[in-house]
Amino acid sequence: MEIKNKSVDELFLDPKNPRLGRNFISTVKGQDEILAQMNDWTLDELAISFIESGFWAQEALIAVEEELYGSKRLIIVEGNRRLAALKKLQDAIAGNAEEKKWRDIARLAEGKIGDDFFEKIPYIKVESREKVSAFLGFRHVTGIKEWEPAEKAQFIAYLIEKEKLTYEQVMRKIGSKTTTVRSHYIAYKLLLQLEDTEDVAVEKIEEKFSLLYLSLRTAGVQKYLGINIKAEPEEAAQPVPSDKEENLVRYSKWMFGDAKTTGILGDSRNIDKFGKILLSEDAVTYLEESLSPNFEMALKKSGGDTEETLSLLIQAGDNLEVAFSTLHIHADKPEIQKIANRLALHLVQITNIIPSLKAVVKEKI
Repeated sequence: MEIKNKSVDELFLDPKNPRLGRNFISTVKGQDEILAQMNDWTLDELAISFIESGFWAQEALIAVEEELYGSKRLIIVEGNRRLAALKKLQDAIAGNAEEKKWRDIARLAEGKIGDDFFEKIPYIKVESREKVSAFLGFRHVTGIKEWEPAEKAQFIAYLIEKEKLTYEQVMRKIGSKTTTVRSHYIAYKLLLQLEDTEDVAVEKIEEKFSLLYLSLRTAGVQKYLGINIKAEPEEAAQPVPSDKEENLVRYSKWMFGDAKTTGILGDSRNIDKFGKILLSEDAVTYLEESLSPNFEMALKKSGGDTEETLSLLIQAGDNLEVAFSTLHIHADKPEIQKIANRLALHLVQITNIIPSLKAVVKEKI
């Protein structure tokens, strides 16, 4: 493919860029709106690198020619952040910068940016978005410049629904695993279903899409919502069946909160525990009937804290065994005696909790 040059003004930011956010790209936005949406993408750092090192042909943008704003335009489908940085830099040098950091960058550019810099931006034109989708997949879904989970899921949905690819075809195209492709797609369709469900705070969920995605790995969430994690695209169109919609609202509230609450999950480290909670009838009943459910209480009711208690006891036992190897050498030290007294009291408490141990201790003593 041939590298050509165009001016910055002849190259257009992509209104369909997944990184802009699903709600933002639901309607066609103007270039100024898109640029404003990208303002916190550390464009200033890129602009400074362009001033110091130029814009090399190896960084050529990838463009498609499509209808936009009533005419055929060269729309950048790869390299939008670079193009946005160029547009911000051009505005700053022209004296149109509102932010101080961009006025400072414009001063830095004095004597370093030639008059024709913005007229010769290298780009490669491809026939269609479909021709470049494999490259985008490798680069942003499985590659070194990964998109956020929600952006990956949206791109995978595009490949399945617009390019009519199967999970396996998407897998081969972007270099991911079929299970990962399927999970991203089902999670994305679940997000859309939540958006159409009353009493759900969708804005909170979009911010934490990765939690939604991770939760679908657990058997508890799959069972509670009636989700078939192996569903083909046709079945995944509505991941949660109609008879489970009340459960979907509760799941959303527990996971992400609503207008009045923040949810009970906490952070991603509790995802697997949450899945165990949803596998327990007692714990689920507690969550559904309590006005202010507590995560730790639900976990206890599910028996999910057993493994953690066991792990702590094993760790304590291992540490004691190591300490015993040299305890006799330091037994007369006051600080040693102090902690030993504390451990002796813990031993008494353990025998009270497990009475059968009293006979064992008495025999050993």
